[in-house]
Amino acid sequence: MELKRVVVTGIGTINPLGHNLSETWESLKNGVCGSDKITRFDASKFKTRFACEVKNYDPTKYFDRKEARKLDLYAQFALIAAKEAIEDANFGEDLDKERVGVIWSSGIGGLISFQDECIAFGKGEGTPRFSPFFIPKMISDIAAGQISIKYGFHGPNFGIVSACASSTNGIVDALNYIRLGKANVFVTGGSEATIYASGIGGFNSMQALSTNNDEYKSASRPFCKTRDGFVMGEGGAGLILEELEHAKARGAKIYAEVVGGGLSADAYHLTATHPEGLGAARCMSLAIEDANMKPEDIDYVNVHGTATPVGDVPETLAIKKVFDEHAYKLNISSTKSMTGHLLGAAGAMESIAAIMAIKHGEIPPTINHKEADPNIDSKLNLTLHKSQKREVRAALSNTFGFGGHNASVIFKKFAK
Repeated sequence: MELKRVVVTGIGTINPLGHNLSETWESLKNGVCGSDKITRFDASKFKTRFACEVKNYDPTKYFDRKEARKLDLYAQFALIAAKEAIEDANFGEDLDKERVGVIWSSGIGGLISFQDECIAFGKGEGTPRFSPFFIPKMISDIAAGQISIKYGFHGPNFGIVSACASSTNGIVDALNYIRLGKANVFVTGGSEATIYASGIGGFNSMQALSTNNDEYKSASRPFCKTRDGFVMGEGGAGLILEELEHAKARGAKIYAEVVGGGLSADAYHLTATHPEGLGAARCMSLAIEDANMKPEDIDYVNVHGTATPVGDVPETLAIKKVFDEHAYKLNISSTKSMTGHLLGAAGAMESIAAIMAIKHGEIPPTINHKEADPNIDSKLNLTLHKSQKREVRAALSNTFGFGGHNASVIFKKFAK
C-alpha cells in the first residue's frame, strides 16, 4: 500500500510570546523571553514565584461570559489556537467534514477547574455541591470534543496523554491516519494551563522547577551549567495536517511536509530521562527511518531541552549517537528558553518553531545561556543567544515525558 503524503496547511497559537502565529514568530526569532512574576494566584509563599504566563489574556475577547464559564482555561487556549489554524487553512464550503478529525492533547487537562472545585467542596464542610460542568471542564479529552462540536468535524476524535510528549504523539498519530487514508484533514495540537497553586506546588515538590526567583527573566537556561529546572509555560498550539492531493486540489498554501514520526519508551524511571539517552536516540532514529531519510538530511533539531540538571545532557548524548559526525553540522536549539515548558502542548508549540524555521530559513535561538556545562560537547551548535540564518531542508522536533514517553516528528521543506 502506498502511503499518502501529508502537509501542514494551517497554524494557530496563543502562548507566552504572542496571541497568534505572527506575534509568536517575531518573538521567537528575536529571542524574547516570556518569563515574569506569576499573576494568576498569590505565589509569594511558593519556592517558585515566576512562570511564562500568556500575557494580557482576556477570555471575553474570545468567548461570551456564559461560554467561558463552561471551559477550563486549557480548553479556552485549545479553541483559540484551533480557530486560528482552521482560519489560516482557509477551507471552502465544500469541505467534507466527515473526513476531518481532531486529535488534541493535554498532559494534565483542567487542573484549574479540579483545584477550584475541590477547594469549594472543602469549604462547604463536605456538602457535595459540585458544578455540573466540573467533569466536562476537567477531562483531558474535552478540548478535542469542543473543537469537533464547534466546527462539526465528524472524523476520528480523541485526546492523547503522554505527559510532555502528548502533542507530538498526537501529530504522529494524525500523520499516520491521513497516510493510511482514514481522513483527509486533522486538526491536531495541544494546550495546557497549569500555572496555578497545585501545578506550581506539585512540580516544586518534585524539584523540577527553577527556583531562581532573583533572575526570573533568564531562569530558563537549557544546556547552561547554572540551570536549575524548567520554567512553567502555558497556552495552546495547533496545526492543520492535510493529505497532499486534497490540499493541492483546493489550492491551499503549504508550510511544510510532515514526513516521519518516532515513538519509544525509556522504561527506566518515573520522571528521569535515561542517563545515556537511549529512548531519545531510539525515537529520533525511528522518525528518520519512518521518513525514509538519512541523518545527514536533517539541518535543525528543536530539542526537548527543558533546562533540568538531569535532562539536557542525555539528549545531547542521544543526538551525537544518532547523527554521529553530522551532529556538529546541525543547528540545535531549545525554544523552551523563551516560551517556558508548555507540558502537553510543548510538542505542538515546538513543531511550529521548527516549521517556521523551514519556511523562513532562520533558526530560533537558545537564550539565557550563562556558562558552558563541561558535560555537554562544546562543539555542538546550540544556537546560543541569537537566531541564525540557514536553509533548513528538514527539522526534527523532540519531546520526552514523565513515564519515559518519547516522541519525535520530522518536518521537511515541501517540494512538488
